Amino acid sequence: MLKLINAGLGRTGTTSLKAALDRLGLGPSFHMFDIVGDAGRLQQWERVVCDGADPDWAALFAGYGAAVDGPCAVHYQQIGRAFPDARTILTVRDAESWYRSTHDTLYQFALRSAAHPPQPGSAQARLFRITTTMVWDGLFEGRFADKDHAIDVYHRHNEDVVRTLGAGNVLVYDVSQGWEPLCDFLGADVPAEAFPRTNDTASMRRRVARAAGAAPAPAAG
Repeated sequence: MLKLINAGLGRTGTTSLKAALDRLGLGPSFHMFDIVGDAGRLQQWERVVCDGADPDWAALFAGYGAAVDGPCAVHYQQIGRAFPDARTILTVRDAESWYRSTHDTLYQFALRSAAHPPQPGSAQARLFRITTTMVWDGLFEGRFADKDHAIDVYHRHNEDVVRTLGAGNVLVYDVSQGWEPLCDFLGADVPAEAFPRTNDTASMRRRVARAAGAAPAPAAG
């Protein structure tokens, strides 16, 4: 049963948070990567996100103690209602660097898939359908390429999370702050080892390329 929900958008340190929560014994933590690498989960989430199926949240998150990234950020209110005792973290980062990172990684998968549509019914096609419906055409209204609009959406999302749930119920957290604020919020002991730093832009490009079935995109100048 979920005990923790992260409402932060992708590229705000969600993979580092996943590693940290797993280290603190609050996992296993669900992540968008769990959808990418599992045909059954891809089908489940495609039905929910794209076809409007009534979600069985308990079944979708069965076996997980925490949920970060991907659908969790967009559906945090519904998931929270399904798991009323779960606590909420909102991962954030500087808006300019968030946009640049998202543009150079996740958005490139969308552009590449739009320009060269994957085989219908393939994992790449399903993933593209989910992310397009939920994020690019959904959250960003088909205007992610408009930087000012995308950053405005980013800010509004973060503000909505805090306003909807109440400032006292959400940890607004930048993973660059390390263990202390996270452990304080969770009532956990601070580990002796360094806070995990995972999934930088270069490694994310490689993941995106694998998901798209293509060679990695060149680094942006």
